[in-house]
Amino acid sequence: MRERSFFQQVLVLLSPGWSGDACGVRLPQDACSAIGALRQTLAGLTLAAVLAMGLSLAQASWARADGLAAPEGRVVLLVHGQITATNGEEGAAFDLAMLEEMPVTEFTTSTVWTEGASTYTGVLMRDLLEMLGANGSQLVASAVDGYQVVIPLDELHADGPIIAYRRDGELMPLRDRGPLWVLFPFDENPAYRNETSYGRSIWQLTQIAIEE
Repeated sequence: MRERSFFQQVLVLLSPGWSGDACGVRLPQDACSAIGALRQTLAGLTLAAVLAMGLSLAQASWARADGLAAPEGRVVLLVHGQITATNGEEGAAFDLAMLEEMPVTEFTTSTVWTEGASTYTGVLMRDLLEMLGANGSQLVASAVDGYQVVIPLDELHADGPIIAYRRDGELMPLRDRGPLWVLFPFDENPAYRNETSYGRSIWQLTQIAIEE
């Protein structure tokens, strides 16, 4: 019978059917004891701990310290300026799939530009910039036609604005203020029903520059 290598014996010890008798003479007894303790520790991992580890890995893969994954589809948004997480020389580029992978914020609201109320789905602006490590004082958002708005970073809140990419479950084409529209929950929060918030609700968004 072929004698097991050291590595093979370790695998035996970590296997579900291991017992203390599985230790061979080539593996020191103190190593057997240490591996047995390790096996018990691994067996004691709870489902919650495993899920937490998986969540941490998922977050790390989305926003690593050394940059973001590169977009595979057509770029719909470029964030640049005072940010720490990038995926290219120009800054952080996103295709639609990358935005849809992020935590979703959704609300139903009417606007002064559309008829009736619609449900808008998108990414909370504050969350996006936090994930990118934005450290400036304001952002300058630019549209396809060159229109720009300035928003102080300390006026980005937990309820808005969002960068909406769907209206009533459908992607928004360019002719219908898409593919990205900065929106506030006007119906839920009357404080946003003013000329300042209306002016910041830039549609056909393409770029965000973070400035000091």
